[in-house]
Amino acid sequence: MFQFVQQTWTVWSYLIFGGLTTLINLLVFYSFYTWNHWMGYQVATFWAWFLSVIFAYVTNKIFVFDSHQTSQAGVWRELGSFFFFRILSYFLDVIIVTIGIGWLHGNSLIVKLIDNVVVVITNYIFSKVFIFKQK
Repeated sequence: MFQFVQQTWTVWSYLIFGGLTTLINLLVFYSFYTWNHWMGYQVATFWAWFLSVIFAYVTNKIFVFDSHQTSQAGVWRELGSFFFFRILSYFLDVIIVTIGIGWLHGNSLIVKLIDNVVVVITNYIFSKVFIFKQK
């Protein structure tokens, strides 16, 4: 059993920290959009994305993918790659909330929850394959 957990730790830790990242994303979105309708869902989505990406980079680097990149050039490459792929998933995020909330007038919290599931899966693939790939 311990060996199974050890072998699948990357997936489990990504799910744990992905869940926390999703929680941050939802709380920021909820507080900016649902509590204060002065901010549109697009702006609330941006701030939720931005703050959760910062949290995700730190936790993914340290706890999930155990990146030992220490050179300044390597860290900047890794950070740039991380933000590049998160920008791609941000566009996916915007498309989902625009369709779900803007066009279909769905419940903002349910749409955002579904959106986060899709984005977390997409980001795991980006991180595993492109950003924190093992040498």
